[in-house]
Amino acid sequence: MDSKRRMYNDLNWAWPLISHEKNYVEAAESIIKSVLVNSGIEVKTALHIGCGGGGHDYTLKKTFELTAVDLSEEMLEHARKLNPDVTYHQGDMRNVRLGKKYDAVIIADSINYMLTEKELGAAFKTAFEHLRPGGLFFTYAEYFADRFKQNMTWCSSHKKEDVDISFIHNNYDPDPSDTMFESTFIYLIRRDGKLEVETDVHCQGLFEQEVWIRLLRDAGFEVKTEESNSDKYLMYICTG
Repeated sequence: MDSKRRMYNDLNWAWPLISHEKNYVEAAESIIKSVLVNSGIEVKTALHIGCGGGGHDYTLKKTFELTAVDLSEEMLEHARKLNPDVTYHQGDMRNVRLGKKYDAVIIADSINYMLTEKELGAAFKTAFEHLRPGGLFFTYAEYFADRFKQNMTWCSSHKKEDVDISFIHNNYDPDPSDTMFESTFIYLIRRDGKLEVETDVHCQGLFEQEVWIRLLRDAGFEVKTEESNSDKYLMYICTG
């Protein structure tokens, strides 16, 4: 699989158009509810690993003293502009170490970029290393091997000033025997009516639920699972 991730590099300029911060409010509020209400653990400080362009942070920062990390400097530029009151660091969730402990650690949909059990386990270990004793780690799985739907496709349209973008997102698994699938993004970009077509492929991880639970426990967590209200994903609420 050839993963280019252009959304986080040369096409990152389109991010604010197709991923407005208001689109993340419901998901972020669900995280806050799980972390604060359902867990019963006191949480003041939180670390968001794999924060992307800061969409979740726009809501999370209203509840937590927030620090966030992402691999892409281009996406961090968007995040810092959107959330100047959040502390941002560049780093890889598989090995970043900030030398601090937090009441809660959050990894949202960016966990999808862990392609092997080794990478997924390394991300969980990073979360554990940044968590105070008794703290809480929240993450979720959007896709499982036994739930994966071939050729699922979403479309949306966005406009700002003289730019129109029709955005197409397609999931396809070319080899069900491995732990990866392809998310293909197609951008139909029109400037003053002139069409440009850009394609971007993101490789993402696809594991069985028992793999998630085993790797979380191997990292040191006690694991609790919870279905999201929309049944779109399975949440893992873990204590260190």
